[in-house]
Amino acid sequence: MSLVRRVARPMLAAIFVAGGIEALRHPGKRARRAQPLVDKAAEPLHLPQDPELLVRANGALMIGAGALLATGRFPRVAAAALAGTLVPATIVEYPFWESEDPQERRDRQVQVLKNVGLLGGLLLAAVDTEGKPGLAYRAKMAGDSISRTARTTRREARMAARLAGKEARLKAAGATHALG
Repeated sequence: MSLVRRVARPMLAAIFVAGGIEALRHPGKRARRAQPLVDKAAEPLHLPQDPELLVRANGALMIGAGALLATGRFPRVAAAALAGTLVPATIVEYPFWESEDPQERRDRQVQVLKNVGLLGGLLLAAVDTEGKPGLAYRAKMAGDSISRTARTTRREARMAARLAGKEARLKAAGATHALG
């Protein structure tokens, strides 16, 4: 792992671990703000109707995925999981569209933009292959290699067949010459 990844991953993960701990310890305020979203989304998604339970589950996921990202274990999966927790958390935490006060609206918009920046970092971490080619590239290279091998084998087989034909004609001519 490069030095940049070794430093950047824990930096990116820290806010999620801290937020997850806070959600586990004190879910009440977030649960009250999450209630409207839970009312709309829980039944279609087959989730529990208890917003406090969902806030705690989200917090536990943030802690677990944040720890995985920070330690470099399954970083792509962890980053994708954190990205999935960030969107509903942002909607619940910073609904700037509901603010009447212009200053509060601006403050919430800044927080939403901060979370959009975090989401961008998580998306980059989710697709980071650490300089190693991705699966699609490796599959294409393997296919190209197989095609090259097949072409070479076909060419060698044609050359061997021509050579065998020439040798057979020479032996037949030699046998005819010996008989005649």
